[in-house]
Amino acid sequence: MADDSIYVRPDVAGFLALVNSVPQPEALIPEEQRAGYIMMKQMTEADPRPMAVIKDLTCPGPAGDIPVRFYDVRESRDPSPVILFFHGGGYVIGDLDTHNSLCTELSHVLDLPVLAVDYRLAPEAPFPAAPDDCEAAARWLAASPAELGRTVTGLVTIGGSAGGNLATVTARALCTKPAAAPMLLQVLLYPATDESQDGSMDTFAEGHFLTKGAMDWFYDLYKPESGNPRAFPLLAEAAGLCPAIVATPGLDPLQDQGRRMAAKLVAAGVDTLYLHFPGLTHDFSTTRKALPSAQADMEKIMGAMKLMLGR
Repeated sequence: MADDSIYVRPDVAGFLALVNSVPQPEALIPEEQRAGYIMMKQMTEADPRPMAVIKDLTCPGPAGDIPVRFYDVRESRDPSPVILFFHGGGYVIGDLDTHNSLCTELSHVLDLPVLAVDYRLAPEAPFPAAPDDCEAAARWLAASPAELGRTVTGLVTIGGSAGGNLATVTARALCTKPAAAPMLLQVLLYPATDESQDGSMDTFAEGHFLTKGAMDWFYDLYKPESGNPRAFPLLAEAAGLCPAIVATPGLDPLQDQGRRMAAKLVAAGVDTLYLHFPGLTHDFSTTRKALPSAQADMEKIMGAMKLMLGR
């Protein structure tokens, strides 16, 4: 339950009171959780920005075509970086629609194209299906595929939670074995990075939106291989990775995992910006209608992205 000694923002307090008042289901069923996640985003997420281009396409993957969605605030543009977006949802829920508004926000504010990846989900496709699909999509994008009508000069990977995990795992794959365009930046929003069960995972186990029980359920279905750095990137060598932004909210079970990832990147000499947002919950990037303060913090993160790309 929530601890009264922990700082909670006023808009977050109202949001948590509503979330915690809803009876929990007796059993977690993937299909029901996916439908519920879509409904929640319709109520809590900001409206999408107008885009000049939105295209649903596919790219080749290791187990067949991978659905992707391409966004651009401009009808056409000169060669530029492209943002590669991986949604969150514990590798079990989430899709192109649940994070549609955030992708339009990124393209609008950063004035860059965005490609969102609908990687395979567990339990139908457990680990390593998700990182396999994300790496395949990244290499396809880096080659400036004709379907996009864009010349790609570099990649920026970004995602939250499971998507933050996939953003750094994919960045490492492309830094280790370069693709047709270079990795420029990885943006890790409240990322899942290790197997820890203590610290913030214990402090915020219940009552703060994401719960430890939900994380356990996600991993039971995803079946990540213990000790594998493609599942738990904190175990991977960090030297030689591209610059990074790591953002953590103060009420998140994954807070310590993100902090440790930022510390490891810094220790390895990676140009890293760590941003911490007290009083905010997990998944704040896609609850911007319910949490006005989260919109302001996402604007800070996007401002940081401009700064890092400018360097």
